[in-house]
Amino acid sequence: MRPCATISLVPSLAGGPWIYWDELAVSVPKAAAAGFEAVELFFAAPEEVDAAELRGLCGRTGVRLAAVGTGAGKVLRGLTLTSPDATIRRQAVEFVKSIIDFGAPFSAPAIIGSIQGSVAGTDKARALELLAEALRELAESAARQGTALIYEPLNRYETNLINRLGDAVAFFERHRLGNIRLLADLFHMNIEEESLGDAIRSFGEWIGHVHFADSNRRPVGFGHTEMGEAAAALRAIGYDGYLSAEALPFPDPDTAAAQTMRAFRFITKTK
Repeated sequence: MRPCATISLVPSLAGGPWIYWDELAVSVPKAAAAGFEAVELFFAAPEEVDAAELRGLCGRTGVRLAAVGTGAGKVLRGLTLTSPDATIRRQAVEFVKSIIDFGAPFSAPAIIGSIQGSVAGTDKARALELLAEALRELAESAARQGTALIYEPLNRYETNLINRLGDAVAFFERHRLGNIRLLADLFHMNIEEESLGDAIRSFGEWIGHVHFADSNRRPVGFGHTEMGEAAAALRAIGYDGYLSAEALPFPDPDTAAAQTMRAFRFITKTK
């Protein structure tokens, strides 16, 4: 398992669950100095990020780009993959494709989180059909560029579509979706799963990314989730991907980063 820090480049969303908030030239070196092996980016649009600058920073620091979030499409533009409006759905798909295009040269997959949307203006069966259509198109687009698509089940307060790992896997299998992996977000799972460990062990073959945050979405160790169970399960399935700290920068980014690394070192050495 490898430690990863999140970076938001959207000032209007300050205070959200990302460790670093400064520009790339500041945040990437900070992440490297703190001990993180990679960063996960959240930005308003690909054209607002200098890919050449990012590539240079990664080269100089040894930090990799682990994944790229797509949530700005919903938060800033009101786009979702399950909107009853076909024009909005198409704009959402094209926005995600632009994120896939940005991440592919770095071998960094796009994450489908809040942009999946919710049941609104239609029934759930129809919303899930729309989601399957969009994910199929996006997964195929990612495959053509040599990356996978990452899907994140969210908790019930953020979506009424799919909330648990097992429900997501059943959905993938029912619609025969390929080139798609699960994001196991420990914050959302703490709300929805009966057991973090059981869920990870049961669906481990699907897990391609992990969000590493505590019960209150603060850095691990600042909440009440028993992380030993999750860590043991991740070791049991042979997970060797990133533990990405999609956590609130509490009480400040540098302290949050240091706490995340302490927690990472503890759970990865505890057997």
